[in-house]
Amino acid sequence: MSGRRPPGPHGGMPGEKAKNFKGSMIKLIAYMKKYHVPLFFMFLFAVAGTIFNIIGPTILGQATTEIFNGLLLKINGTGGINFAKIADILFMLMILYIASACFSFIQGIIMTGISNDVSYSMRKDISTKINRMPLKYFESRTTGEVLSRVTNDVDTLQMSLNQSVTQLITSITTLIGVFIMMLRISVTMTMCACLIIPTSMIVIGLITKRSQKYFQQNQKYLGDVNGQVEEVYSGHNIVKVFNKEQETVKTFQEVNQKLYESAWKSQFFSGMMMPFMQFIGNLGYVMVALLGGYLTMIGRIQVGQIQSFFQYIRNFTQPMQQIAQVSNMLQSSAAAAERVFEFLEEKEEDQVVKNPVDIRKTKGIVDFENVQFGYNEEQMIIHNFSSHVGEGQKVAIVGPTGAGKTTMIKLLMRFYDVNKGSIKIDGHDLREFNRTELRELFGMVLQDTWLFNGTIMENIRYGRLDATDEEVIQAAKAAHVHHFIMTQPEGYQMVLNEETSNISQGQKQLLTIARAILADNKIMILDEATSSVDTRTEVQIQKAMDTLMKGRTSFVIAHRLSTIRDSDLILVMKDGDIIEQGNHETLLKQKGFYAQLYNSQFEKAL
Repeated sequence: MSGRRPPGPHGGMPGEKAKNFKGSMIKLIAYMKKYHVPLFFMFLFAVAGTIFNIIGPTILGQATTEIFNGLLLKINGTGGINFAKIADILFMLMILYIASACFSFIQGIIMTGISNDVSYSMRKDISTKINRMPLKYFESRTTGEVLSRVTNDVDTLQMSLNQSVTQLITSITTLIGVFIMMLRISVTMTMCACLIIPTSMIVIGLITKRSQKYFQQNQKYLGDVNGQVEEVYSGHNIVKVFNKEQETVKTFQEVNQKLYESAWKSQFFSGMMMPFMQFIGNLGYVMVALLGGYLTMIGRIQVGQIQSFFQYIRNFTQPMQQIAQVSNMLQSSAAAAERVFEFLEEKEEDQVVKNPVDIRKTKGIVDFENVQFGYNEEQMIIHNFSSHVGEGQKVAIVGPTGAGKTTMIKLLMRFYDVNKGSIKIDGHDLREFNRTELRELFGMVLQDTWLFNGTIMENIRYGRLDATDEEVIQAAKAAHVHHFIMTQPEGYQMVLNEETSNISQGQKQLLTIARAILADNKIMILDEATSSVDTRTEVQIQKAMDTLMKGRTSFVIAHRLSTIRDSDLILVMKDGDIIEQGNHETLLKQKGFYAQLYNSQFEKAL
């Protein structure tokens, strides 16, 4: 699903209200300050094109008057129509309209360039911002919500800017210019025509007030539909396994029905605007026609001026309708800008520190000193974690689900900061490192594999972009995946994508392990790295990982305790605390919690 917002009244954007319209627009204007020169020229060309267009009906009225006077002369037998003069008038009119079209075309090009550049800059800023955001932000929001800032909101802002800014300038210029031209023809007729304005504004206000809430509902239900489709699509296999197709379709139909109803009502009310405006405009035409005829008879105005005035009335009511649409688009722009700026103003992680520790001298000694942490400060999940990990040691972290194993790894990589206590590497607190340099110390192999659309060679080389082809191949051999790669039709140049069905989950895991081997980091983290492979492959991987981890500090999170029996240190966690620690034999002799976990797995295996 693209998640694009549905169109608003008469092709505009829906009137999603910003929480702070004024504040959001001020921020957007400030963001666009660097475009002040092209904006000035866009404004200049938009005004010039509109003014030239406004003058047109007056000149056309002169041609009409000339024809009418010529016909009267011909009827009276005293002359005829001066076609040469009419041709000159029409030629001038053509030049005027061509100039107006050229100016409008140029301002359109300038505004398109500005709106595209704004969206480009915003996406660039968002992309840069994402890399500085704390993990907590992403874990507290859905993926779709974060992506909507880059896609839906920026797209909405781009389209709204492109349409609303020029439309607002031309509409206001047209209103002012037409009003002046109408006064030049007849003040009385202008006052009569102006009775249309308050009536139109009342109608626009009533309709907008009714349709606004339905547009807001429409946005909410659109998000619900997109979220439900995204969940079902990403979990399609699970839906089929549990035979939940009918329930899924039923849920979708319920949400989709709400979306349909809100969309129908919003479009119905906004669609009423044009017929009502046309009806009010037609009433104005009738009053002006009667008054114009009377003024012509008494010689106050000419026939051609009545025609010009009718054109001006139409040009007078049309900008009011356009301004109503622009107000909708501006609301949408403000709402989209507000969401983008909220993201850009989110609190960032501290990336650098004064006098950072030089990671080139790091040995990999890790100390956890009285670590206390909770995702919510009122609910601590790690109460008092202390442990010393020597250089090059292989440390296994085991325990039941929810014990805090993965949380400890997140703290170690400084995705989160501890509430109390400290974590040190070679005696230096993690907060003494530049954050990006700190993470360069770690290599990770996770349970969930991540491969991007590219060749096998490129996916493995992602661990170290300057690695040679030979180094990539050596890493693949160490991960026992070289033979499998060479059996593929294109070998290391085979492209991996979503349609690659001949690569199993275990083989994908082997490729990620090869990537970690190539990265050659000081500290290795393996979170259930062998859970997706068969027993025979697991043995091969363990041998490769043992070779890899020699001389490097390694943290292994594992539920299958048989894979970590040779660890130098096993930390047994329960309820956020280390309740036992030691090597495999020592912990078995203690006959404590670890022994119970190990024996229960052994019994299940039997």
